[in-house]
Amino acid sequence: MDFFFQLLFSPLPTPVIVALLTIAAVTLFLLNSRPSPLRSPIDLQHQSLGIKAGARKTALLEGKNSLTSYFYSEAQTLYDVFQRGLRISGNGPCLGFRKPGKPYQWLRYKQVSERAELLGSGFLHKGLKPNSETFIGIFAQNRPEWIIGELACYTYSMVAVPLYDTLGAEALVFIIDRAEISCVLCDTQSRAETLLQNRENEQTKVLKTIVVMDAFDPELVTRGAECGLEVVSMEDMEALGKIHRQKPIPPSPEDLSIICFTSGTTGNPKGAMLTHQNVVSNAAAVLQSFESAIVPTTEDVSISFLPLAHMFERVVQTVAYGAGARVGFFQGDIRLLPDDMKTLRPTIFPVVPRLLNRVYDKVQSGAKTPFKKWLLNFAVERKYGEVKEGIVRKNSIWDKLIFHKIQESFGGRVRVMVTGAAPISPPVLNFLRAALGCQIFEAYGQTECTAGCTFTTPGDATSGHVGVPLPCNYVKLVDVEDMSYFTSNGEGEVCIKGKNVFKGYLKDPEKTTEALDEDGWLHTGDVGKWLPSGVLRIIDRKKNIFKLAQGEYIAPEKIENVYVRSEAVAQVFVHGDSLQATLVAIIVPDPEVLPEFAKKLKCLGSLEELCKNTEVKKAIIADLTKLGREAGLKSFEQVKDVYLHPEQFTIENGLLTPTLKAKRAELKALFQPHIDKMYAQ
Repeated sequence: MDFFFQLLFSPLPTPVIVALLTIAAVTLFLLNSRPSPLRSPIDLQHQSLGIKAGARKTALLEGKNSLTSYFYSEAQTLYDVFQRGLRISGNGPCLGFRKPGKPYQWLRYKQVSERAELLGSGFLHKGLKPNSETFIGIFAQNRPEWIIGELACYTYSMVAVPLYDTLGAEALVFIIDRAEISCVLCDTQSRAETLLQNRENEQTKVLKTIVVMDAFDPELVTRGAECGLEVVSMEDMEALGKIHRQKPIPPSPEDLSIICFTSGTTGNPKGAMLTHQNVVSNAAAVLQSFESAIVPTTEDVSISFLPLAHMFERVVQTVAYGAGARVGFFQGDIRLLPDDMKTLRPTIFPVVPRLLNRVYDKVQSGAKTPFKKWLLNFAVERKYGEVKEGIVRKNSIWDKLIFHKIQESFGGRVRVMVTGAAPISPPVLNFLRAALGCQIFEAYGQTECTAGCTFTTPGDATSGHVGVPLPCNYVKLVDVEDMSYFTSNGEGEVCIKGKNVFKGYLKDPEKTTEALDEDGWLHTGDVGKWLPSGVLRIIDRKKNIFKLAQGEYIAPEKIENVYVRSEAVAQVFVHGDSLQATLVAIIVPDPEVLPEFAKKLKCLGSLEELCKNTEVKKAIIADLTKLGREAGLKSFEQVKDVYLHPEQFTIENGLLTPTLKAKRAELKALFQPHIDKMYAQ
């Protein structure tokens, strides 16, 4: 006891006093620099309101009888949105691009608008009509010319139709013929040759003109002429437009803006017809949802790496252009994305869970010792405690000690991140909300409602749900009797009605009738549940379900979302059918984690060798079963055997759609021999 009294009351050495004063000063600074808590725009315990016919709307619309159509009264079409950006930015930087190892170069708003007018004038001089019955294909990777081509369409009331080679040659021909596309703007000679070959083989006769962004071999012009197809450079088309320039003929909000062909997992793609009002209202509703926390400005920068053919990316860019902000494009190689992020230093980051899962897994696997794991979890817990109080920042002591490297990997300036296209697990979302020090919102929707129909609320740090209806639409649930989901229990198929709901599928009344009922409600095929706070949780999927031999319904995506949380697992494909009583799975191990995972089992070898190792397979099955039990999977929902495959499912190898969903039919066909073998055993 005497020791403690001496420690408390004896004079302290000068270095100790200095250290204590320093700690006190730092603590005082950190406490004083703590921002005020964010105030949510609505009561977080009552986030949505019931309206007639069992539907719900966001509490942001309390006292309002109309849905949101636009955010800025002077910008009700995509053409007007861009012109607003030009005006309020003072002709600021607009579209950014870079070469390897170089800084970003920028096209200004006026340059983009000018080039769009010239390109559009060139189209008109070639005989295309300035109306919403003229469809122009855009067959290119994300780059400034994609946006210039799209804006050229809108400047003269024409309609953009994104094409993607990952759909396959047959789907390309199908889209060109279905939409009667006579002119396609493409980026490379390789893609131009793909289109030219289709014309030479007389697979399509409607295509008349290919406009190529990059330099190309003059031989293409000769080959094209021989089959009645004109091949011209984008530069020459703009030069032609300069000579024969025409005044803009802007569209109206009700006019078609884009036909987005959904890749689907089976069958021919379906062309979702979206108007200017559909897209503008969706972007406006997103802005309205987070404006209490984030107001985009001309200083904001968004990074573009998600496919421009995907409406999620289109809506994010619409938000950016309306605010006069900048959009910087990645170099086209996803492996170089980290370098692009560090160079561009974006403030707005649209993202998909697949990327966030990789970040989370890498950070977790980097904490190798028990102490490091404890410290990381402790820091997350402390920082997430602040997030739950509405405090979002990057200058806490935990940021300086632990999280700054994670933040710098995204460029260090991200202030708003929106994740969509697939579910994100609560542990990953909670971790990132703590670690990144920025607002992270989760959106849910589909192409047929433009992009989003629900959005999480500023100040709501809970996870495991997709938020509330956007201010541009209502949401209701309807009974799914064969799966025992009933609205009386607050469960059912998610249906959407509002300004963002599409007009139907191009020349496909049968599919349109399946998606849109006679009252205008879009049936999503997803099963949702209203939680007590008025937010929506997606709990199942009507499609992609099957029965096992004993008659039990299986939703494989639900199981896959559980299993993908296994440390050693990168990707999962769960399979079963009505002739079998059990489930099997194809597992793609994480190449960075598997060697260490196997080492604990005293198994060594290359990735291919470890995938063939029986002990490794048993350990992975055990881990999956454990995760399944913890998640409440029933016995018949657990896989009984797996095949370990060393190569990832990608867009390039045709196993993922451009929105990163599994192509289940292709996966089943590819792995059928392994599936048969597992069932035989």
